[in-house]
Amino acid sequence: MTGISLAGAGVLLNACRPPSNSSNSSSSATNDENKNDTAPGEATAVDVTATEDLMREHGILRRTLLVYQESATRLRQDPNSVPPDALEKAVTLFRVFGEDYHEQKLEEVFVFPLVKKSPGTPAMYVDVLLGQHARGREITEYLLAITKLDRIPSHSVEPVAKALESFVRMYEHHTAIEDTVIFPVWKSAVGEAELDVIAAKFEEIEVQLFGEDGFEVALKRMEEIETALGMSNLEMFTAPAPPTLR
Repeated sequence: MTGISLAGAGVLLNACRPPSNSSNSSSSATNDENKNDTAPGEATAVDVTATEDLMREHGILRRTLLVYQESATRLRQDPNSVPPDALEKAVTLFRVFGEDYHEQKLEEVFVFPLVKKSPGTPAMYVDVLLGQHARGREITEYLLAITKLDRIPSHSVEPVAKALESFVRMYEHHTAIEDTVIFPVWKSAVGEAELDVIAAKFEEIEVQLFGEDGFEVALKRMEEIETALGMSNLEMFTAPAPPTLR
């Protein structure tokens, strides 16, 4: 799946499923009856609430930001150490999963309009967040144009590094405000009963766009990108010990 878009990944995953026919229809009913049974040691599927869905999607986007930050550092040290195709996959992931889906289909349709009607500071944040969505798409367009080349031109190394860093800085603050202010206000405004309805709607939109669990597809892609860039070992990012006080 490494060379295709997330939407394409969903289509392929659906295409790989065996078609139903009369020969397996009788066993299908039995499978449906037992679909909630789990083998010993097997994880049980847990429903994801609408707010949990939004915040775990932020987790995917934050992992993309880590790739951006590391890529900016490496570009300055050795431009050849960052394969443009691997960085392009990270940018494409943010575009398809972050901007086209998470931002435009969920936040801007379901979350922001309701928060905009709330009193106080949260409502004032909405216009800023929308402006940051727009700026993020501008930077994404620039990064996609650069990373489609066979190599990042020497005169573009510093501008690309700065664009990556400014994107990271903006979205670190952006997602922090959404997680701690915007989503809690939205959850209160919606109410517990309606959250279940919206969670089902979120899932429906995921299936329409990706043909599969969009989070799982994005997570698999993120893991592939981290592996390609040598960033899959979490231990390598452990901070060094502080200096000894004298």
